[in-house]
Amino acid sequence: MAKLAKNSKIDEVTESDVSEELYERLQIRVDKGQEPVRIDKFLVQRIEKVTRNKIQKAIEAGRVLVNSKPVQPNYKTRASDEIIVYSDIETQGEQIRPEKMPLDIFYEDQEVLIINKPAGLVVHPASGNYSGTLINGVAYYLQQQNSQINEEILPRFGLVHRIDKNTSGLMVLAKTEQAVTSLARQFFDHTVIRHYVALVWGDIPSEQGTVKAHIGRHLRFRKLFDAYPEGDHGKEAITHYNVLERFNYVTLVQCTLETGRTHQIRVHMQHIGHPLFNDETYGGDKVVKGTVFSKYKQFVENCFGICPRQALHAKTIGFVHPTSQKQMLFESELPNDMKRLIEKWRAYVNRN
Repeated sequence: MAKLAKNSKIDEVTESDVSEELYERLQIRVDKGQEPVRIDKFLVQRIEKVTRNKIQKAIEAGRVLVNSKPVQPNYKTRASDEIIVYSDIETQGEQIRPEKMPLDIFYEDQEVLIINKPAGLVVHPASGNYSGTLINGVAYYLQQQNSQINEEILPRFGLVHRIDKNTSGLMVLAKTEQAVTSLARQFFDHTVIRHYVALVWGDIPSEQGTVKAHIGRHLRFRKLFDAYPEGDHGKEAITHYNVLERFNYVTLVQCTLETGRTHQIRVHMQHIGHPLFNDETYGGDKVVKGTVFSKYKQFVENCFGICPRQALHAKTIGFVHPTSQKQMLFESELPNDMKRLIEKWRAYVNRN
């Protein structure tokens, strides 16, 4: 009976506005001659360096599927069952190196950490960029609280979602395994409250609306993402928006994520013809709407200088606390660059 390789299929995940994936770790097909065995016992025999207790927790969290459906720990495997084991932790090719850095800690208790991430800070190490990220700083911070958190187990704590390097705003990080499991499940179930504020090009015609379009990697440019009709490519993505303020050529909107795909807000707003202001990846770093006069073009260039990144801020995050089960809701102020940008557009509209 051949033993399948661990981590046989890993989803590719990049830096994202919000990433809510459960990462596929192991696929197993039960042999035709296999006698019925409790699934927790079966998986302990198949997965290296894992305890029965951890397997039972994974089953209870819905991270073990048999024939595409969750099961109970007392389920007995049957011949030809298809078993998929998921994890809420992304596989890391490198250990996390703790680094001392300033962190804007918005809230903290024994289970969770809320950080107000500035624009320009990468969330997690990636190829060619293994230091200076938010997680390097969080690793150092957690080690100061608990010296038993060493470099080998640091990747098991912390990250349950992400926001882009050039997006500012609130992120929740887990401090315990129980918090990791609870928060990852809430993201997976789309129950986490996430409101973003964005300045987008154009005068959006309706006061509110919903964008439904699958998001997947661009078919030609693999570092980009694009919107696709349902069933064609990518994964389901839903963004709700409502207008906060209009400035003729740009519109301030609140975007609420129902799903969390890579670059979701940026791709969806481009998809409906309203790319984010100064989003160089998705066409917002040039004059998209407005006049042909050089004075207006200079005004826009000045605005780009004030906010030299996509005008997107993760303003609100809400979730059920992993232990108290109370609803938690956190809201941050807009950063200074976006405040100044909005004030400049507001003054321009009032003058003209």
